[in-house]
Amino acid sequence: MGGMRLLVVAGTTATAAVDGISAAGADPELRVHTPSADLEIVEAGRPAPDSPVPMSPTGCATPAVVTRAVRELLGPETLPVEFVDAGLGAPTAASVREVGASPGGDVRDPEPVPEAATVFERARSLAPDLAVSGEGAGPERDGDGPAELLVAETIPGGTTTALGVLTALGERAAVSSSLPANPIERKRRVVAEGLDASGLDPGGAADDPIEAVRLAGDPVLAGVSGLIVGAADAGIDVTLAGGTQLAAAAALARHAGVERPLPLATTSLVADDPTADLPALAGDLDLTLAAADPGFGESDHPAVAAYARGEAKEGVGMGGALALAERAGVGDDAVRERVAAVADRLLADRTESDGGDGTTPGNGGDRR
Repeated sequence: MGGMRLLVVAGTTATAAVDGISAAGADPELRVHTPSADLEIVEAGRPAPDSPVPMSPTGCATPAVVTRAVRELLGPETLPVEFVDAGLGAPTAASVREVGASPGGDVRDPEPVPEAATVFERARSLAPDLAVSGEGAGPERDGDGPAELLVAETIPGGTTTALGVLTALGERAAVSSSLPANPIERKRRVVAEGLDASGLDPGGAADDPIEAVRLAGDPVLAGVSGLIVGAADAGIDVTLAGGTQLAAAAALARHAGVERPLPLATTSLVADDPTADLPALAGDLDLTLAAADPGFGESDHPAVAAYARGEAKEGVGMGGALALAERAGVGDDAVRERVAAVADRLLADRTESDGGDGTTPGNGGDRR
């Protein structure tokens, strides 16, 4: 494998406040901080002092923990990172690129992403630069030319807005969830309400992917799809590091005319979820699907075992990071041990900041 650079596109949507569709934290106020803290964890190994620790009420750590653990195992210089602010709702200490995005509105609003076209075009123009910039020298494929991009996302409520975009495009209407029991029918009702408010029929935006985002999506999907299209225009290889949300971004890129191969690297937790139907969706979109399974169920560490229970199945590049670890020959035992160590570090930080036993719920685990 040649040089690889991880890009995490982060933002928020008011859709995350809809009752019962997201396990991303104790309450909507804390949930807004999750993407900002996720970037800090991936970059520095822990949130900034003024950021809440992203931990779900049940004790499941954000999937940013897994991505950070892999970066530590491989060496940060082996996997440099870049972050794109696509509508963050809270400040972050991580270094970010701007694409003109504001936090997304509720998908039930008539126009939840009014600046979709601006975000898409700015991300599109940014893609070539992101492939040759980054931390330090940044490894480049075969010694010259741009690095391959591993594109990921973090946004609470993002599977519901992904469902909105897939429905608007006329694609298979199925997505995953951070919850062990996927509330897919509730999400479909929310999306149907939004399409009705927007005056858009299912499949009505098949010829206009930006319109699909503007009327039924979130700003992160605008940013990710713009990056995919911009990379394709420049002949840069892209691997999508995620599940159904990255598949929705791929659908937008396909409807925008992208025909290049698009690998989708996710976790077995998403790929094996029958309610998400990801293998079928990947087939519809001509995506090469790979699913990593590091055996989280073999761990007795509470935070690691929580992933195996179906919480925080994907996000912040988790599946793509695990695929890189496997490709580099890092054993599953080493991955599980490092994930546990990073989770313990976050829990210790939370305990210290609480001044107690660390039982106060932090902001969310997964953001789906």
